[in-house]
Amino acid sequence: MLSTIAFIFVLSVLVLVHEFGHFIIAKTLGVRVDVFSIGFGKKLFSCCKGDTEYRISLIPLGGYIKMAGDDPEQKREGKEWEFLSKPIAHRFAIIFAGPAFNYLLAFVLFSIVFFLGTGNLTTRIGEIKDGYPAQQAGLTSDDIVVAIDGQKVEYWHQLSEIIHSKVQKKEVDFSIKRQGELITLAIIPRVEKMKNILGQEVEIGLIGIGHSDELKVVRYGPVESILRGAQQTANLTALTCTALFRMFTGQMSLKESVTGPIGIFYITGKAAKMGFVYLLQIMASLSVSLGIVNLFPVPVLDGGHLLFLFIEKIKGKPVSVKFQENAMRVGLTVLVTLMLLIFYSDFKRFEIFTKIFSFFK
Repeated sequence: MLSTIAFIFVLSVLVLVHEFGHFIIAKTLGVRVDVFSIGFGKKLFSCCKGDTEYRISLIPLGGYIKMAGDDPEQKREGKEWEFLSKPIAHRFAIIFAGPAFNYLLAFVLFSIVFFLGTGNLTTRIGEIKDGYPAQQAGLTSDDIVVAIDGQKVEYWHQLSEIIHSKVQKKEVDFSIKRQGELITLAIIPRVEKMKNILGQEVEIGLIGIGHSDELKVVRYGPVESILRGAQQTANLTALTCTALFRMFTGQMSLKESVTGPIGIFYITGKAAKMGFVYLLQIMASLSVSLGIVNLFPVPVLDGGHLLFLFIEKIKGKPVSVKFQENAMRVGLTVLVTLMLLIFYSDFKRFEIFTKIFSFFK
């Protein structure tokens, strides 16, 4: 139940913020918005304010807006409050506002997360793996690593980054706190090949230790939180774009780079169980992804509409309705095919097929 609530909450917020971006910029630029709906499907409740009907609809997954004069196939009155009567710059701003608001949401959420604070794993050792350098050097469970080659470490991610960078097969000095006593151990990391987050095979140093469950909550002040929120949004954007480029060029498999609704359901459910701050963190990450994907130059996505505007700017006249229709069909086919592949990948990753078959046994 918690996973379902978390999934609906996250998806609804992401889509609503996206649509609110279109809505508020359209209103600001003088375009009449006929409908703003929270949810899809059958209308459950509505009220009118000004020219806009605000609805609550049956299916609580996001929402949508309907602008006056936004359908090229319908007859228009040529009024200034119609979407297609607006200059290209205004239409561009309205369309671009959806992905832009997803970015704004991600930045705000990351900033809130840094301000509220999240648990970071400490450098207390929980597991010693058999046959690895740590065991041979005499490291034990419950030891605390305080420095590596004189470089202080406080959190497990710092410790991991330093150890992984040690690929020279040389002795590394570990300063260890054991039962209140400070000792130094010299360890030569084992070098192994592994795949990184982008699916690239790289050499990393390993000593064979695992973290304990000890957490330390780290919080930042308002200004530092905002700066870190912006940095995290930028870093995640770069990482996502790199992963997508590697996927489209065949350097990274679809399974390694993309997850769909099923994956999001599992991820948001786990985050919700960990706490609200972790759920905000996942929401921020998904908001960045949604913003990027919506800017793809594929018809039916915002990026496709922006591409039509770019062509219109060059040609000096709108793209023909027939061309748009054909492009939309192709774009929809591509998206449906991609979604089927993603669903199949999620089904395999989370062993949904196995669970279904076992249910009928």
